[in-house]
Amino acid sequence: MKTNVGGIDRILRVTVGAALIVAATTGAIGLWGYIGIVPVLTGLFRFCPVYPLLGMNTCPMKDR
Repeated sequence: MKTNVGGIDRILRVTVGAALIVAATTGAIGLWGYIGIVPVLTGLFRFCPVYPLLGMNTCPMKDR
């Protein structure tokens, strides 16, 4: 598993994912908010399984 999620991408994934999870647990949005687990995990592991399929990579060259 090669790293393919860069710094800003990683921060956005974790932030948005955590916000969705918090909104779901507080009842502000429905249960679909728990989908925020996916961006949090991809941000923490620095790997997105969809990126290779699309030929994308936001990680700087030195971190690959």
